[in-house]
Amino acid sequence: MTRTAAELDQEAAVRRVLEDFYRDGKPPWDSGVTPPELVALIEGPGARMPGQVLELGCGTGTNAVYLARHGWRVAAVDLVDRAVRQAREKAAAAGADVTVLCGDATRLDEVGVHGPYDLFFDLSCYCGIPPHRRDAYAAGLTKRAAPGARLLMFGYGPGAFDDSWSGVTADELRARFAGWQLADVTPGTNPVPTFWFTLHRAAAAT
Repeated sequence: MTRTAAELDQEAAVRRVLEDFYRDGKPPWDSGVTPPELVALIEGPGARMPGQVLELGCGTGTNAVYLARHGWRVAAVDLVDRAVRQAREKAAAAGADVTVLCGDATRLDEVGVHGPYDLFFDLSCYCGIPPHRRDAYAAGLTKRAAPGARLLMFGYGPGAFDDSWSGVTADELRARFAGWQLADVTPGTNPVPTFWFTLHRAAAAT
């Protein structure tokens, strides 16, 4: 699909913002602490047996290392070279078996992650993707989802940032993720609107 000049500009602007965050210091979403929502999913009541997991927008690898330490076979993707290098170093230092790849979460065919994955984890990646690339993100995950797969996504709500398009809502996820069920929406504890979304892929994908 041909992208317009405005869409190309928007993609380039997002990349610049992310690169600037990692060059200038610690991005606000990359706290170095695994969020309790992910810990509850991996270790809490009803935790699933470890399988294959893909992290979208892995940053410096904190959560990828955590998942590997708990028996998951981890692939992780980030758009920013600097973040990928730090994630690889963190995994190596921890002795964690993590495959960290540099690439676009909306162009997974180009990244080389094939699946099928039992779990997807997204800590504020999707909500910063330009709207014209979001269907491709959903299609990429759906293509790689094992029957019954789960997606745990943290996202900022609309209006959290000074632009007209970033953020995510439950209604948008229901519309974009065909063949998935939005099973849970839990508000975050941030000073701006944030949410934890849990989506389930149909047990027998159609």
